[in-house]
Order: sequence, then structure tokens, then C-alpha cells
Amino acid sequence: MSTQPAETPPPSAVAAAPSSHRTYDSLGAAWIPLAALCLAFFVEMVDNTLLTIALPTIGRDLGSGTTALQWVSGAYSLTFGGLLLTAGSIADRFGRRRVLLCGLAAFGSISLLVLTVNSTGHLIAVRAALGLAAAAMAPITNSLVFRFFDDDKVRMRAITVMIVVGMSGFVLGPLIGGTVLAHVRWEFLLAVNAPIALLACLGVRWGVPADDNADLTREKLDLPGAALSIAAIGLFCYTLTAGVDHGWGSAITIACALGAVAAVLGFIWRERTAASPMLDINVLKVGTVSGGAIAQVAAALAMAGVMFGLLMHFQYALGWSPMRAGLANLPLIGTMIIGQPLSELFVKLWGHRIACLVGVGCLAGSLVGLAWATSHGYLAIAIFMVTFTIGLRTIMTVCAVALIGAMPENRTSLGAALNDTAQEIGQSTGTAVVGTLIALLVTRVLPDGTWPADLVASFFRGERITYLVLAVLVAVIGVVGALTLTDARTTDEHGGDEGPVGEGSGSE
Repeated sequence: MSTQPAETPPPSAVAAAPSSHRTYDSLGAAWIPLAALCLAFFVEMVDNTLLTIALPTIGRDLGSGTTALQWVSGAYSLTFGGLLLTAGSIADRFGRRRVLLCGLAAFGSISLLVLTVNSTGHLIAVRAALGLAAAAMAPITNSLVFRFFDDDKVRMRAITVMIVVGMSGFVLGPLIGGTVLAHVRWEFLLAVNAPIALLACLGVRWGVPADDNADLTREKLDLPGAALSIAAIGLFCYTLTAGVDHGWGSAITIACALGAVAAVLGFIWRERTAASPMLDINVLKVGTVSGGAIAQVAAALAMAGVMFGLLMHFQYALGWSPMRAGLANLPLIGTMIIGQPLSELFVKLWGHRIACLVGVGCLAGSLVGLAWATSHGYLAIAIFMVTFTIGLRTIMTVCAVALIGAMPENRTSLGAALNDTAQEIGQSTGTAVVGTLIALLVTRVLPDGTWPADLVASFFRGERITYLVLAVLVAVIGVVGALTLTDARTTDEHGGDEGPVGEGSGSE
């Protein structure tokens, strides 16, 4: 096989350019590329929550209705979720570093376009374009971090760092946004992504090795498969949005659901019959891959449901300011940072399967605890936020390591895309479940200002039911996924085009 680099660096950098096969034995040795990839992941995660906190201001400024504002947020999710698998497939063919650089450049440039927005439709178009650029970033950052380290323990720590940084952006977004909105217009709040993306782009350019041709797949890009995957995931995400907006029995919701099912069946048929499929369906027969993806759906469903529920609890029901609500979420970040030894201990003692089951138990149990804590003050909520985060980070880290490790060397970006797609489906489902239940059990219109005591009491009752429903969903989905994992305590490196090997689908 050829070992010529797919991307040719400047002549002055040829001698010093690192090989794409270079690995590191510690996080400190890889701090430049790791920091760059973390920054890329951070800007992608913080963007969405920054927008969430600014939506009321945007609505007043642009004269937008509720449905239009939902599209401002939903347009990003639709393009992001629909293009993840396609972006991962493109990266494995044309170079992960190259695609990531293009994604960062596009994300930064498009973020500046928000300064020219003068209508809701214009903003929706910008958000949809940002989702496309983010899809070119998300699977590649996780894939590259995975490939930097051979040692499983160091690899888990690196992925943990990525998750902590991403969650920090997700949770701190409202705090940052609420603080900044007090001093500048909302357009500048969203445009701040541009300089962050630039810094990440420079870090990737200087610190991340270029891919070698030998390290990429040479199969042709499956364009029909890509189109069907975009249609399937996009229609699924929109079905959830349509269900909330128009009702679950409405014609548009049913049509979208049927379209999503048809696209999924068409995608399966295409991938089974194509000469060069985008996704080898046989890879989903490997328990580590399918189980990891299913468990990630459960984790993301729980995360999105709790984040959305607590946002409403703190800011609407209790009337807290965005800054105070952001500070209230700090137990999530603190536990993400200091909980690493627990996740590693679970894997060391019991392996992936049992560690994942422990994580599922923490999530489901914490959701039951939150159902009780909603009417017992912030301290009770904070305690269950800690146990919730222990379960969340255990599942997300273990499943990411296991799933991506079960993929061939030249398909790690596609494996990371599968991981991210599962999380996107879980997040969309979690938000839709909470939003729908609150609308059915409490109110469809959230009033401005201080809520009356009877509405707060009604909200607490609806919130309790919502968390209990989430607990059941997370337990069922999470256990199904965890039971298909192996008892492995390490993740093997796989190479070649033969497909996943090593862990398989059975117990060791």
C-alpha cells in the first residue's frame, strides 16, 4: 500500500510533519492536537445552548412566533443529525483532517453571517448551514482522539476529556449567554463562534497529522446510501418536531414517520446490495457496535430530557435568572471532571457490559430520584444530578471506546459518526418526550413573568411524571444495549478492510 500522505504539507514542514500513525503514551504528550480537537467539539456544543438562552430576545427583535423560533433551533438539528453518517463516510475516504479543517472553516465563516440577519427565515437558513458544518466536525474529532492513543486507559481518559469539554459547553452555554446578553446584542453572542473556530482550525492545522492514503478506505462514496441516510434521520428528527407542533396524530406527523420508516428500509436495502456501501450492515451484527449505539441513545435521551426539564424548572417554574440557572447546573460539570476514576474502576472490575449496566442503573435511579426531588429543594436535585452524571459519563465513555474500537482502522470516522448519530437521535427524542409531556400535563403556553403557585404545583406534578417515564425508557433501552456488549476490559485496535474483529458479539 502507498504511504504517501493524502494532504501535502508545505515544503518547510515536510521534515517535521507527524505521521498519521503516530500515537502518544500520555495526554500531556498530545496536548496540542487534543486541545485543538476539544476546542472544535466545544464550539459545536456551546453553539446550541447559547442560542437557546437567546431565543426570547431573538423573537422580540425579529418579531418571530413560537413555531418560527422552534425552527431556528430545529433547523440545526435536522441538518446536523441527517449528515453525520455521510460526513463520517466522506472523512474516511478523503481524509479526516482535511474534512475537519473544512468543517471548522465553514462553521466559523457561517457564524459571521448572523451579523447580516434581518429576518427569521434568514436566521433559519444560517442555522441549517451551521448544522451542516457541525456534522463535518463531530465524528472526526472523536475518531481522531481515539486514534492518537494505543493504550486503552489513556484512550478512555482522552475521550473523557472530550466529553467533559463538550458537556461544559452544553451546560455552561446558558450561563455564558445570559451574562453576555446583558451587555451585547444577540447577534454578537452567536458570532463569537467564529474566533473560537479559527483557533481550533489553527490548532488542528499545526498539531493534527495529515492522513495517509494507506489509512483511508478506497471505496467509492455511496451517494444513494448517503441520500437515504439523510432522509431517514432528517425525517425522524422532524417527526418529533412535528409531533410537538401539530400533534402526534396529525397528517404531517404521520407522513413524516412513514417517510422515515420507508427511508430506513430503503437504506438497508441499498447497503445490502451496493458494491461499495457507505455502511456495511453486517457491522451492526457485532454486539459491540449495535449495543454501544443503543446504549448511547439511552444516555443521550436521559441527558437531553434532564437538561431541558431542569432549564424549565429553574428558569420558568422558579423564575431564576439565566446566570443563576447556569450556576445551578455546575454539579453536572464537577462530577464529569472528578468522576473519571469511578468509570475506569467500573471497567477494570467488571468490563464493558457490567460497567454499562451500572451506568444505566445510575441514570434510571437518578431520574426516579429527580422525580422526588423536584418538590424538595435544590440540594435534593443537586445530589441526584451527581449520581446522574456518574451514570451518564460511564455509558458515554465506555460505549464510545467500545464502538469505535470495534470498527476497522479505515472506518473509525464512520464509527464515530454512528456514535454521534445515536446520541443525536437520543437527544431529539428526549427533548420531544419532555416537551410533549409538559404540554399535555401542564400547559402548552409558558407564561412570561412569575408563575402563580397553582401553575408551579402543576408543573412539579408534570415534571415528576415526566422523569418517571424517562426512567422507564432509559432503563429498557439502556439494558438492551448494555447486554450486547462484551466483558472486555480493553479495546483492541483493528485494521484492514475485513471488518470488525476481536471483541465480537459474545462474552469473553
